[in-house]
Amino acid sequence: MSSRLFSKPLPTVSRSLALARRPPRHVVLARAESTINTAVAAKARVLKTLPEFSMANKVCMVTGAARGLGNEFCRAFIQSGCTNLAILDLKEEEAAEAAQELVKASCVDSDMEPGDYNVIGIGCDVSSELSVQQAFRRVMDTYGRIDSVVASAGIVENYSAFDYPFDRIKRLYDINVHGAFFTAREAARNMIPQGGGSITLVASMSANIVNIPQPQTPYNAAKAAVKHMAASLAVEWAKKGVRVNCLSPGYMLTKLTKTILAHDQELKKTWESLTPMGRMGDPEDLAGAVVFLSSDASRFMTGSEIRVDGGYCII
Repeated sequence: MSSRLFSKPLPTVSRSLALARRPPRHVVLARAESTINTAVAAKARVLKTLPEFSMANKVCMVTGAARGLGNEFCRAFIQSGCTNLAILDLKEEEAAEAAQELVKASCVDSDMEPGDYNVIGIGCDVSSELSVQQAFRRVMDTYGRIDSVVASAGIVENYSAFDYPFDRIKRLYDINVHGAFFTAREAARNMIPQGGGSITLVASMSANIVNIPQPQTPYNAAKAAVKHMAASLAVEWAKKGVRVNCLSPGYMLTKLTKTILAHDQELKKTWESLTPMGRMGDPEDLAGAVVFLSSDASRFMTGSEIRVDGGYCII
């Protein structure tokens, strides 16, 4: 920096004079406090949310929702005001039990009562087109409409490519790929006559990268298919009012994952070291993203992917 900028000597002020001009500390504090409107401060403490994020006027449905990430999505919808929700899972008794537990938990420390909620559990094998159709029929018979659907049902297995049994590859694709397609297609068939709706397909960061050290080629390919499926359906149904987006989680500490990693701490350390944020995600970390995609807050968004992976895919 040029010394000419400081060629003119600056005026000096003695420390005693500067202190003399400074008002006493108690005067400064009093002046600051006097500018605060306590009534406004009290109102500002009340939590406020953009109205478009509310799910209060939505009928929602989530597949694979008796446990894991699907159940977390249901919890996020309820916390955002949803009172009409269908929980789908392979075994109806488990889906119904999850519905009861969710309603019970939602009434704790709340003005809501169990009767305020219409949450149902439905048994559905997403790999069967007929089963998916029957589940949607029950949803429509119960609520009369469907606004937001999340296709969350999925499985993952770790076999090397040479050792992967064909019947298990087929099962994985039937659930992860065909199940997502059947769910999206039936959702759109019911949404289009009512003016539209939102569909979220749950893929994975594995749609964009190759996970290490575990071998899972069919899973990675399946999730890449789901990601591109969302984009393709989004274009096909865009003018019909149906939005289709993709949510791609990274490594999440679900109850199942915690159980697995409890016996393999080195794998957990590897996953964390490969994630720029240095940790695995909590299921709650997905709540904001799934509500955004399913609500009117994303009304001009379709064919997009949101990755919630702690930065894994950027390196």
